[in-house]
Amino acid sequence: MALFPIEQFEKIDTPFYYYDTQLLQHTIATIHQTAPKGSVVHYALKANSHPALLSIIAQAGLGADCVSGGEIRHAINAGITPDKIVYSGVGKTDKEIAMALQLGIDCFNVESSAELEVINDIAGQMQMVAPIAIRINPHIDAHTHHYITTGTSENKFGIDITQMHHVIEYAQTLRNITLRGLHFHIGSQITSVNPFIQLCNVINKLQKELLSKEITIDYINVGGGLGVNYENPDIDSIPDFQSYFDTFAQHIHLQPGQTLHFELGRSVVCQCGTLIARILYIKEGLNKRFAIIDAGMTDLMRPALYQASHKIENLSSNKPAQAYDVVGPICESSDSFGTGVWLNEARRGDFIAIRSAGAYGQSMASQYNSRELPGTFIG
Repeated sequence: MALFPIEQFEKIDTPFYYYDTQLLQHTIATIHQTAPKGSVVHYALKANSHPALLSIIAQAGLGADCVSGGEIRHAINAGITPDKIVYSGVGKTDKEIAMALQLGIDCFNVESSAELEVINDIAGQMQMVAPIAIRINPHIDAHTHHYITTGTSENKFGIDITQMHHVIEYAQTLRNITLRGLHFHIGSQITSVNPFIQLCNVINKLQKELLSKEITIDYINVGGGLGVNYENPDIDSIPDFQSYFDTFAQHIHLQPGQTLHFELGRSVVCQCGTLIARILYIKEGLNKRFAIIDAGMTDLMRPALYQASHKIENLSSNKPAQAYDVVGPICESSDSFGTGVWLNEARRGDFIAIRSAGAYGQSMASQYNSRELPGTFIG
């Protein structure tokens, strides 16, 4: 069990997110040590855009992968310069596109021909040229939850691989567009290197096809997707970046002068974040025992949305473990963090830690049931 400053928690209203910034710094240092030489790593803000974390990420020299105008503003406010920002997302608004152009971001990751046309029109009105990468769906199933699989053939994200050449040819006819790269992202929470090897093989084939047509591009962006260990966060507090980066270094064939880009989110911040709650009631059912806590699906949506499992610990007890259904206060049956969870014998007021909550936790929080948003404790 990780060490938590429980004595300081007594002064804070629960629920709140505790962030171990020392672990975050060690994680980023590992990324720098293991990433292929000359590659560029963009942090995906959708995982967590808390200003305290973004400041550390910016100071460490990572770029940003943004999916909204708001995320672009957060990145810049944290100190990430526009030339390190790539802009993804299937629904960029005209206002957001114009803002990104005005700021001079590094690249738009374009997800449809329709979007390509709009970016060209807006750039023309502003008398600018928009740098773009075309996002390709490579027909690779990463075998993750269907909500976070993005690289299959029929998907709202990206352009099907069979349409790539047509879209590239169209892009080359547009006066206010410059094609800089190809972009890929096959999914999230991928814990095997095999899908990444498949991706490298597809990219190598596409590169040969482009070269045969004398089309050269500046860079390849392979997205992110590296998974984390939700079951044993203390064993794997830092993901296996070495194997992840080595896979691309060994299998992808870059052309002379090309740069390799990554967009990592979950693997950067997930393990440094923990949702801290308190037990409100222990309810004895007919066949079950419920630990009703003051955190709910409004504070951490992943279990309700993805049927995700997080390690749950009782920080206040050393007594023998018992099985509990750990549930929240929201008026939804899906407001549950786990069934049959073994916790040290619990009582009202005990601190409960829901681990590996640094990614897609606080960033997805809502005020459903008119609840307050969870607080923050920076450690």
